[in-house]
Amino acid sequence: MNMASTLELSSSDHFPGPVKRTAYCFDGRGNFSSKDWDLGRNDVQVSDGFCWYHIELPRSITRLASAAQFLIHILCPPLKLQDILSLVSNGPFCGYVDGALIFRVNSAGPTSSKYTHRLAVRVSDNCVITVSLGRIPRLGFSNIPGGSLLSDIPSLEPNSVSDGSTAIPMPKAGDSFEGTVIQEHVLEFLLTMNHSEEADNRVPACVSNLLVHIVDTHVDQLQDIITKLEMDLHEAERELDTGGYAVKQQMLDHRLFPKAHLDLQRLLQVIAHGEQVFPRVKEKCVGKEWSSPEDMVALEMLVGRLQKLKENVGFLANRITALQAGLDSWQSEQINRKLYYLSFLSIIFLPLSIVTAAFGMNVGGVPWTGQNDPALKHGFRNVILVCVVILVLLLACFWAVPLYKYLTTRQLHHTVRRKWLNTKKSMRWKGSHQILQQHEGYTRL
Repeated sequence: MNMASTLELSSSDHFPGPVKRTAYCFDGRGNFSSKDWDLGRNDVQVSDGFCWYHIELPRSITRLASAAQFLIHILCPPLKLQDILSLVSNGPFCGYVDGALIFRVNSAGPTSSKYTHRLAVRVSDNCVITVSLGRIPRLGFSNIPGGSLLSDIPSLEPNSVSDGSTAIPMPKAGDSFEGTVIQEHVLEFLLTMNHSEEADNRVPACVSNLLVHIVDTHVDQLQDIITKLEMDLHEAERELDTGGYAVKQQMLDHRLFPKAHLDLQRLLQVIAHGEQVFPRVKEKCVGKEWSSPEDMVALEMLVGRLQKLKENVGFLANRITALQAGLDSWQSEQINRKLYYLSFLSIIFLPLSIVTAAFGMNVGGVPWTGQNDPALKHGFRNVILVCVVILVLLLACFWAVPLYKYLTTRQLHHTVRRKWLNTKKSMRWKGSHQILQQHEGYTRL
């Protein structure tokens, strides 16, 4: 058996960019083999087992019409137009189209974003067709011996060191051990993975096994994205705490946290589509000849994983909101500091501006100054008096309402105090009068 063959549609097929196509044949007893893309041939017969055809659309496609043209070119015949539209449309869907079960979890959004996911599946008795946007990790199968990197014994690079706190002890020159060299960027990539590699995938024995495998890889991909986002947020939080003015200003200019929040909303949409579609897939698969009870339980567990991922996305959204609030607080502090410096400069230069403006006035020709009369020499004084009158009128306008409220409140307070004193005197007089009546030998009714 060989690795799965990959056929590509180049620009000679009237389409810009390659489209990866993979075909597998399963015998139903735990064995598989790669095969040619024979979906449109009439002489293809599957006596035992089932086939799987997978199409990986490039992320360079930006329009749904272009994706539909890709699928029409590859899948027609034998598929019809209603099948193509069911596979390529946006939104969640699960139902029967032309006798085959079709379900999809296609999210709307820019195809270049890694937070936009598209996965559509068409299931018949002996054939499964899947369409995905971009590569889904661990989706394929491989039986090459030693093909899994995770099963190798790792070793470090000769000159690799740690982050500076503690040096890593390196092998001595006389050591004869030689293992697979693991570089730092490879370790960073593997730390974001929550699954094994293609060589470790269990070969499906029936169609329902394959469906569980497809849904499982989809959920694993979402988990990988969330893990990578958590690591990026941790790094951004560290830079926010230890970084200087340039780092924080760069975060504000690039809108780091608002963009991350939008990406989370796209990811949350994909998870919501899965929560809506996969339980319906389970209901429609029950009772089929190619389904098994164990696979239905596995689908239910995958729906539970999606619910946990939804909770994690909510926690990340709250964390992003808190980080953005801290960044906004820092920006407000910077603005207040600049305003404080500006106010300090205004305190210094405002008196100078008033003095220069007052003594630099040219009052010649101004009415009510009498500067045209040589006998009058007080034009400047007259202008200053007019300015003072205008200032008093402005202050009176601004302080009229507060002064009226203050006087009204003070008068009300005096009125209440006067009533309280009168009541207190009345109570004292009544008390003394009752005491005198008791001394006279009777109590007045």
